[in-house]
Amino acid sequence: MVLERPGAPLRLVESSDLRPANGEVRVHVAACGVCRTDLHVVDGELPNPKLPIVPGHEIVGRVDMVGDGVNTLNVGQRVGVPWLGRTCGQCRYCRNGWENLCDRPWFTGYTRDGGYATHAIADARYVFALPENGDDVATAPLLCAGLIGWRSLKIAGDGKKLGLYGFGAAAHIIAQVARWQGRDVFAFTRQGDDAAQAFAKKLGAYWAGSSEDAPPEPLDCTIIYAPVGALVPVALRAVRKGGRVVCAGIHMSDIPSFPYDILWQEREIKSVANLTRQDGEEFFKIVPKARIQTQTVSYSLIRANEALADLRSGRLHGAAVLVP
Repeated sequence: MVLERPGAPLRLVESSDLRPANGEVRVHVAACGVCRTDLHVVDGELPNPKLPIVPGHEIVGRVDMVGDGVNTLNVGQRVGVPWLGRTCGQCRYCRNGWENLCDRPWFTGYTRDGGYATHAIADARYVFALPENGDDVATAPLLCAGLIGWRSLKIAGDGKKLGLYGFGAAAHIIAQVARWQGRDVFAFTRQGDDAAQAFAKKLGAYWAGSSEDAPPEPLDCTIIYAPVGALVPVALRAVRKGGRVVCAGIHMSDIPSFPYDILWQEREIKSVANLTRQDGEEFFKIVPKARIQTQTVSYSLIRANEALADLRSGRLHGAAVLVP
C-alpha cells in the first residue's frame, strides 16, 4: 500500500522482487501495526517523506532472504523492524550514545519503505530478534507504541503517581508496565469516552477521567501521547512541584501560551525523539516479566485506509494491525 502524495489515499500496487543489499535482510511481513506516526506521514504533518513511500514501522515477520555481510540473522528467524531504520554512526549524537538524535537517520515507513506490504527490506543491524513463540498481531504494536512508550516512561522518571494523556496504543501498553513497576496510573481520555476510561480501569488504572478534569491528587509525572499541544499546560497544572511533563509524540499541535507560575517551582517539560536499539533490548526483556497483553483490531492489507481512518477518528481502543 503506497502513499504517492500527502493527503491522498494509499494505493495497492505490485512491485518487482525486492532483494536485500549488503548488510540488509528481506522480511516476509506477518503483521504491521498502524501507528499514529503513520497517520502524520500520510496526512502530510511530517516534512519531506520519501515519495512514493510504503508506510509502516511496527513490522513483525520472518527473514526470508539475507544480503551479503549479514551474520546476525538467519533465514526463517522471527524478527521485528522498528521506526529507527539506520543511523550514520559518525555524528556527535551517534558517537555519544544518542543514536535516536542522529543527524542523518533513516526511518522505516518515512524515509525508507516500510511494512504496509507483503515484504520489507531492513538494515540487519536495526532489526530485533523476537522469540519464536509469540503472536505476530499482538507483538506488532510493541515495535513502536511499546518502544516509544518505554522510552517516554524512562524519561518521565520513577515517580509513583503517573498520568497518561491519550489512552491509545502506547498508553495501554505502558499502563501495564507502570502497574508492574508498582506505580499508580491516572488515565486521561477525550471527554465522554467512557469506553476508554473503562478500558484503562480494566488494565489497572487507579483513576480514569477526562483530560479536562483535574486528577484527584497531584501527580509526580505525566506523559502526553495525544498529539494535542493544548494538553501541555493542562498536564503542568496536574503535576506537583518538581514534577515532569513528557511529550511523547513525533508531532503535536501548537502549544498555547500559559502563565509561568504553572511551570515554576522546578516543573519540567521534556520531549521524546525516536528510539535507540538499547531501548528495544531493554523493553523486550520486560514484556514477558510484565505480562503485557496488547488489545488489537486486525485489518487486511487492502483495508489500510480504513484502519488509518479509524485511528484518525479515535474509534480505536488499543491498536490497529494490518495482516497481509
